[in-house]
Amino acid sequence: MRIVVLTGGIGGARFLLGVRAHARAIGAEVTAVVNVGDDVRMHGLQICPDLDSVMYTLGGAADPERGWGRVGETWVVKEELAKYGVEPSWFGLGDKDTATHLVRTTMLNAGYPLSAVTAALCERWQPGITMLPATDDRLETHVVVDLDGERKAIHFQEWWVRYRGEVPTHNFVFRGADAAKPGAGVLDAIASADIVLVAPSNPVVSIAPVLAVPALKEAVANGPAPVVGVSPIIGGSPVRGMADKCLNTLGVEVSAAGVGRMYGPRADGGLLDGWLVDTTDDGVQIPGLRTRAVPLWMSDEQTTAKMVADALELVR
Repeated sequence: MRIVVLTGGIGGARFLLGVRAHARAIGAEVTAVVNVGDDVRMHGLQICPDLDSVMYTLGGAADPERGWGRVGETWVVKEELAKYGVEPSWFGLGDKDTATHLVRTTMLNAGYPLSAVTAALCERWQPGITMLPATDDRLETHVVVDLDGERKAIHFQEWWVRYRGEVPTHNFVFRGADAAKPGAGVLDAIASADIVLVAPSNPVVSIAPVLAVPALKEAVANGPAPVVGVSPIIGGSPVRGMADKCLNTLGVEVSAAGVGRMYGPRADGGLLDGWLVDTTDDGVQIPGLRTRAVPLWMSDEQTTAKMVADALELVR
């Protein structure tokens, strides 16, 4: 069996731990198609937060307390940059993490595509799955906000890390998406998949940028494999992160039903065949979707693996 997962960073990485565990139990192969909309160039370095969160988590190096970055991280470089008065001061680079960004940037500057760079980095971390960036082209999530008396678009990282989303926000724009092509290997993985899973990542800034690549979305929506999504909303609240802020901005109800309707059934031109919601949200019905309520709190790898088994069973 071949499983493809559309995913973002921290929550998606935890979900992938369960996908990998279940895949090993049944002898399946896993490919993660990872969001690059968060990617940003800082201090001359190309930073890929979601790719790194997945890589570090599956490689056993993620910080379990912060939920992002490397365990045992130090911040000497950040402190030295601050002493020089270098901006942006609101974005911190850990020392261990900086090494990853240096390797990535050097390879990109030498002409390697992001997919090849990601594969090279994974040689060290051995995540146990195939990791593919959604696109090798530049694609960035920008946020339309009101700042300093004017309406402007700022990078997602500035919106979230610097302002914590606490500024008047109007829209999310995926810069470069229209011209972006799926990353190397992405279309082949989707075409040969037995099932496509949509991780319980932020539907607006983690999954939507992946689907903003036109040929990628078409491949998923019109492909032969059934598509099952896992709700990132439990009992009216996000599992983690700022999904509620993002959904409210777009006028989407912050609920399992609201996100399910946002993705929509494939029969009506949407994305999904099946939708897993938490037992807290039992009774959710979305016309055109097979819906099942199961425990969705990713408390440990075994529990998460059971979620994956439930997703496969839903469309079997």
